Amino acid sequence: MSARVQEVIEALVAARRQGTPVEAAPLADALGDAESAYAVQAGVARTLGWFGGALAPHWKSGGPSRQAVPGHSGLPPAGVRRSPADLSDLRLRIGHVEAELALRLGRDVDAELAADLDMDTASELVDAMAVSIELVDSRWSEGLAAPALLRLADLQCHGALVLGEWVPYARRDWSTQRCTVTVGDQPPQAFTGSHACGDPAWVLPAWLRHFTRGGARVPAGTVVTTGTWCGLLPAAAGQSVHVAFEGIGEARLNR
Repeated sequence: MSARVQEVIEALVAARRQGTPVEAAPLADALGDAESAYAVQAGVARTLGWFGGALAPHWKSGGPSRQAVPGHSGLPPAGVRRSPADLSDLRLRIGHVEAELALRLGRDVDAELAADLDMDTASELVDAMAVSIELVDSRWSEGLAAPALLRLADLQCHGALVLGEWVPYARRDWSTQRCTVTVGDQPPQAFTGSHACGDPAWVLPAWLRHFTRGGARVPAGTVVTTGTWCGLLPAAAGQSVHVAFEGIGEARLNR
């Protein structure tokens, strides 16, 4: 591990321990590629003891389009909660939420199986889905304006995740899928067919190949969130958030 990668690890660990963001600018050229950003993710998780030597049971994966290279991040367990969730104990600085669907694997996946998956065959490995709400946050003082690799190193600006009830997974006409988001006392906002990649299962092959690239086996029951249907919506501290996907379920939180 290079000294510069170690610098980024130490900066993010300090930011999390102290609850104070750190400047990204002095580290803007510290990471040369995505693999160095993933090395930072692993180093921070190891230092803070998030997974106790096990594999992360919850992940986020996705990108802004099918043409973009998706990012992948194992999520700190303390911030993963069941709906309805009170998140007022978390020190979240950036007040934005994303409405998503989480998918759960129904079987173990190894590198050999992952190697040849496409979206359709990967979908067959999923046994359940749940409405989820991701809160966006950053350990960088520049927030969402920090360099892309530093945002990836910081778990793609992940703050917390709230999961609704699990229901059996089934392929749908996602172009007609309706989602509503209600923040505080504001009127509900509606979105239809608005997933950036058209289908939440789009992320599965790349995520499973990323997870297994070092020989790891993805256990059945592992969960991945799959990208926002509503972009980034502001939600201030103290506000409630309700997300509903028609025909699937709902999730609620209070910041």
